[in-house]
Amino acid sequence: MTIKLILFWAARIIAAVIMLQTLFFKFTASSESVYIFTMVGMEPWGRIGVGVMELGASILILISTTAWIGAAVALGLMGGAIIMHLTILGIIVQSDGGQLFIYAVIVTICSLYVIWYDSERIRAVLRKFTSKS
Repeated sequence: MTIKLILFWAARIIAAVIMLQTLFFKFTASSESVYIFTMVGMEPWGRIGVGVMELGASILILISTTAWIGAAVALGLMGGAIIMHLTILGIIVQSDGGQLFIYAVIVTICSLYVIWYDSERIRAVLRKFTSKS
């Protein structure tokens, strides 16, 4: 097993675990989640919708053939989270010491690695779709 493959699996597992562990707070309407999504004007539909998308991204990122799709979805979600932290919420939210922001950055880095690792698979899929037109 190569170091690249080990990092590929580690990145996928880390990203999935971070996204999955935050679902409890989103789906149970914890006060911190409600506060965050209220501040960005997306409560409750955004909290629930983001939770569903994070669940889907977590499942996809753990399946080898769809890992890049899950990583792409996670990258979009985390990009949105980072932008919200930098523009509306601040890096520290309700005295969390920046933990949620750091989680978003970690998932972003892991997702970028998964996409880079799977870049040949992505190119193959794109070639398949573009050659039919």
